[in-house]
Amino acid sequence: MAALRVFPLLSVCLLLVHQAFAINDAPCQLSKGNNAFNNFKKRHIPSGTPTTLDQNQWMNFIKNNGDCSRPTQSFLHPSDLDRVMAVCTSKGGVTHKENMCISRQRFSFVTVRSETGTCGIKSIRKESKHLILACNELSNQCLPVHFEGNPKDLKPSNNAKGCQDPRTGDAPSFKLTWLGLLSVLLVIIYNCRN
Repeated sequence: MAALRVFPLLSVCLLLVHQAFAINDAPCQLSKGNNAFNNFKKRHIPSGTPTTLDQNQWMNFIKNNGDCSRPTQSFLHPSDLDRVMAVCTSKGGVTHKENMCISRQRFSFVTVRSETGTCGIKSIRKESKHLILACNELSNQCLPVHFEGNPKDLKPSNNAKGCQDPRTGDAPSFKLTWLGLLSVLLVIIYNCRN
């Protein structure tokens, strides 16, 4: 019987923890990581990126920037920073899914595939695609926090809302998952028995 009394509390706690770690379900919502934009810039728009596709230059660059743990890395040119940031606005991007926006224009960037841990380069490819970026609110500004691959070369939908369209009224929603539904049902059953 004591277990039945603890279960509702445990269920509610699990539900709250699940929601705390959930991904924003729309762009430009408040972010839990206040350093996410700086991490994004460090990973995808660092200064000093090689201007050629020379394998040795890229291997040295990745080794010196200390990130041999990521097997696929995409790098944008630093001069594109303002355009990249604009993807998280209605002017530069439209909503894609969850907190992702897709750019209205194509971007040129370099994708490097390497051996995890060794920085040995498998391939270096210059690409031109629409960017898919996760956009969250940081310091009252909607900024990119994650670069999502676009292997199918998706393009923005003409019917999609602008990424940070003030008319959309997107607000954080409370999605009821199976765990949440189960928790609510068990609390109701528990309360009905007492």
